[in-house]
Amino acid sequence: MTHRIALIPGDGIGLEVTPAGVRCLEALAQRPGLNFDFTEFPYSCEYYARHGTMMPEDGIEQLRGHDAILLGAVGYPGVPDHVSLWGLLLPIRREFQQYVNLRPVRLLRGLTSALRDRGPEDINYLVVRENNEGEYSEIGGRLYDGLPEAMAVQATVITRKGSERILDYAFRTAQSRPRRRLAYATKSNGIKHSMPFWDEQVAAMAPQYPDIAVEQYHVDILAANLVTHPDWFDVVVGTNLFGDILSDLGPATAGGIGVAPSANINPDPAIPSMFEPVHGSAPDIAGQNIANPIAMIWTVVMMLEDLGEQSAADDLMGALEAVTGEGKVLTRDLGGNAGTTEFTDRVIAELTG
Repeated sequence: MTHRIALIPGDGIGLEVTPAGVRCLEALAQRPGLNFDFTEFPYSCEYYARHGTMMPEDGIEQLRGHDAILLGAVGYPGVPDHVSLWGLLLPIRREFQQYVNLRPVRLLRGLTSALRDRGPEDINYLVVRENNEGEYSEIGGRLYDGLPEAMAVQATVITRKGSERILDYAFRTAQSRPRRRLAYATKSNGIKHSMPFWDEQVAAMAPQYPDIAVEQYHVDILAANLVTHPDWFDVVVGTNLFGDILSDLGPATAGGIGVAPSANINPDPAIPSMFEPVHGSAPDIAGQNIANPIAMIWTVVMMLEDLGEQSAADDLMGALEAVTGEGKVLTRDLGGNAGTTEFTDRVIAELTG
């Protein structure tokens, strides 16, 4: 089967880790019956510098005919973050209704946690983040700029439809895991309207999943417990902002942001989902062949799973964790001295050996 993959390497180290992911896919494509057709798109901050926009007017339509989108990273000095985010990532997520942002938090074999005395058996959970609404709305504005009365108003939008579909995904994900536990983030003691509404949607859906143990946490104590008791958690669900923050906190306990993958998912297979490492473009180390490709390779694993290629996904994840477990070839952020290419070479050797 041939899968059509749209590649957006983007900026900074995205230009280095995206080829690492492609090389892993090409190695897997040596197997009978598995092929990939890659189309690369130059959408990036460099594209913005030349054209005044992050992608052309028909950019979304150019992506639509693909089975998946693999994105490296976006962002570069000189282009404000809100320009790159609202010009590329958010339009893709919203136009394709990629309402699930899925981020695994797991300590891979051979890596050291920032938490004392914690091993792989202690850190293994999923963060399910609502990805299309919540705190990242466009509703709001500014008044009286430059005056003492200057003010900004930003509205949080939580809808019943948006809540139900992300909660349903989170509950079903919890059902697929042995522990069958779901923790949800709220702040209904301090946010008067939107968070009690969110809590009500959880309460309404929970009876449909009687086999799932549901636990409510205010987001501040949830953040604390992810550090002090990561072994308590299995699946964590939150609104857009809370999910974003928690899913960056988690990887900090599991080897750092350089090993954090993510997927922007629309469960409808007719619409492309987008897969991207969490780490960003890291312009300070770009072009030096020292970026950690683990996040991208793990992101490719998630893409393969979404495409229905579970066997290939398992093999690539197995190769990745064999290399980290061996501990001989690691990048600098993990205490080694290997470069991006060298680490990728070792994973592919393990995969094909």
